[in-house]
Amino acid sequence: MLKTLKRTVLRTARNTGVFRTAADSRWRQRRLLILCYHGVSIEDEHEWNPELYMPPAVLERRFALLRNNGFRVLPLDEALSRLYSGSLPPRSVALTFDDGFYDFYCKAYSLLKEFGFPATVYLTTWYSGRNEPVFDPACHYLLWKARGGVLDGRQFGIAEQLDLSTPAALDRARWALLNFARHSLDEEGKQELLKQLARTAGVDYGELVRKRLLQIMTPGEVCELARAGIDFQLHTHRHRTPSDRDLFLREIRDNRERLQALTGRNPVHFCYPSGVHKPEFLPWLAEASIASATTCEPDLASPRSNPLLLPRLVDHCGLDEVEFEGWLCGCSAFLPRRG
Repeated sequence: MLKTLKRTVLRTARNTGVFRTAADSRWRQRRLLILCYHGVSIEDEHEWNPELYMPPAVLERRFALLRNNGFRVLPLDEALSRLYSGSLPPRSVALTFDDGFYDFYCKAYSLLKEFGFPATVYLTTWYSGRNEPVFDPACHYLLWKARGGVLDGRQFGIAEQLDLSTPAALDRARWALLNFARHSLDEEGKQELLKQLARTAGVDYGELVRKRLLQIMTPGEVCELARAGIDFQLHTHRHRTPSDRDLFLREIRDNRERLQALTGRNPVHFCYPSGVHKPEFLPWLAEASIASATTCEPDLASPRSNPLLLPRLVDHCGLDEVEFEGWLCGCSAFLPRRG
């Protein structure tokens, strides 16, 4: 109900010229919209997880809206520098992509090149170069492929039935498998579990690996895109944010060293994995010489924003086009975030 009402308000604002007035306002010029993308579907990933994945055609339409409405897509580092110096051009936007999955290389990059847009990839590096899917999302994806039935958990090493009959039940099954794997399996064991789960779901695991679904870009692909101008920044080495200071700093150190080796540049911008941030992280980030850190909390960044708690809009399939345009011009910032 609230979402329908919000969309009605936004359509009215767009049709009456409010969007255009807001986009050209001094208020909007003092603000930066940082857009966050996670995945661009190679096959059916957007059907599995529409809150993280979108088809290439939808991303292309988003980019066309940016271009056709005169929004200025700036490199992240320049955008943040100009945000805090008060020199942003009108309608400023920055594009960021989390994790560094192969779909960025094979789907998103060609669109960025076509539109001439700069982008930042927050790359988690541990899986880079491993010719295998990242376990957590691959586990979720394969359970979704097997949805509708009940699996005997004993074949995977757990003494419970895995009910996949509803989205809520599937989510409980996912967490049961993830918790088991984290406490009982090494990486080889996790990949064996994925192979068994694929067989149960009727998925050709070899084909899934060949198509590179849910895999991180290889070192060679990262080097190639870095040479082409893609900006690679920090997302921790193992996609985790430990509550222990030394382990937290190790994640950044390992991530930075790997990125420096691949790109020849010193990364200073950071993205919280899964958007998880805590107050104690801020001094640790400062200690690691981090210049900015982005969250997944929707808003436009202003000169008053804490550079280590920058808001971003996570764009996804469930975000209606008028809602997306509302965020571009700034109007959506004044509406309730829930719904």
